Amino acid sequence: MINAGSIGMPLHFGKVPRFLTERMGNMGDAIIESIVYNYGKSEVLTRMSDPNWFQALGAVMGMHWNSSGVTATVLGSLKPHINGKANDLGLYILGGKGRQQNFSSRQIERISDKHDLPGQELVKSCRLTRRIDNNAVQDGFDLYQQYFILSDEGEWTSISQGMNKDNRRARRYHWHSPTVRSFVDAPHSGICGLEDQQVLNLVDAQADMLRTNMVKLTKEKPQYIVEAMRDAELPNRHDVRKEDVNMARLGSVLDLAYNRNIENFEDLVDLHGVGPRTLKALAMASEVVHGDATRFDDPARFSFAVGGKDGRPHPIDTESFDETVAMLQDSVDKAKLGDKDKSSALKRLHNLAVKGETKGVPVDFIQDLIEHEWNHAENSGGKTFMGDVVKGLTRKLMDTQNGVLYGKDSDD
Repeated sequence: MINAGSIGMPLHFGKVPRFLTERMGNMGDAIIESIVYNYGKSEVLTRMSDPNWFQALGAVMGMHWNSSGVTATVLGSLKPHINGKANDLGLYILGGKGRQQNFSSRQIERISDKHDLPGQELVKSCRLTRRIDNNAVQDGFDLYQQYFILSDEGEWTSISQGMNKDNRRARRYHWHSPTVRSFVDAPHSGICGLEDQQVLNLVDAQADMLRTNMVKLTKEKPQYIVEAMRDAELPNRHDVRKEDVNMARLGSVLDLAYNRNIENFEDLVDLHGVGPRTLKALAMASEVVHGDATRFDDPARFSFAVGGKDGRPHPIDTESFDETVAMLQDSVDKAKLGDKDKSSALKRLHNLAVKGETKGVPVDFIQDLIEHEWNHAENSGGKTFMGDVVKGLTRKLMDTQNGVLYGKDSDD
């Protein structure tokens, strides 16, 4: 996978609702295990270092599609699951938000002793990534969290995030050890931030002259202003719109889930009897496991898997959420015992959805889909961060979010 990208994230506050916390951990755990057993632990670290893939993972897990909170909630919910299976998976999630960052060094040393790794070098890498992200990349964002994901073979990915309270934005930085040749020469595998913001990046390969003239630069206008890489831009609004998603990809998944009878596909026999909403969520979760790097430049699309906690694009369907997690975990458990039929069926489901993308889709079905899912949520126990959806009330409250959170800065 090629790791590069820029994602502007609105700075969101609040807590993940209790009904979602455990479900997020279970969904993420099943996805990470699936990647390990299909492609190996190194692939997990590679994907984690891809900003777009990471945002898509958060959306499939039920977080709001463009929220800065994706970083802490995804890694925070994964941490106990992955660390609890470290002997099997060979992966550790270290560090965290606030004071949790300070514990990384001791955790790295302990794991290094256990697996005979170069502990001091790994500690230095962890500290340097944090220092560079906070000081050398002068973009106005103050770092407040760092996660260091380490394999028992010494490969690592660092994910840190800063906030800018003045413009209410967040920026996420991704590092990956195989791509780091020098800590002062374009070391990042990806930076997520505001697309049109100018960034003085003193570790970019183009900034060598800047580094050699640091004292002079403190007095003069910088000679090199390096824009953050831009693959996707997440706007200052809550709602999902047509321009946020690849319509052909979303349309193919919906066609597969609602219009095509999978009972007719012999190689999907392990998925027979699955309802359309669960099939839709399974197809999107399977894409996060099996999709290549080119497929994650529209992370908003993955919010249609199970819905989002903020009711965008629609409330969370806990029934299809739980069924999806159960099927993913069952495929992993059976694969461990040598039975890979269900795991293979999920991969074929993704491949089938990819093939369907060439069929063409309606010009604009986003609003019809959102209306359909909201009607289902109001009549079938959908949930948001406020709890159970109340017909005629919850949606009205959700419709005020743009104005309340973003005011005149909303991208309407």
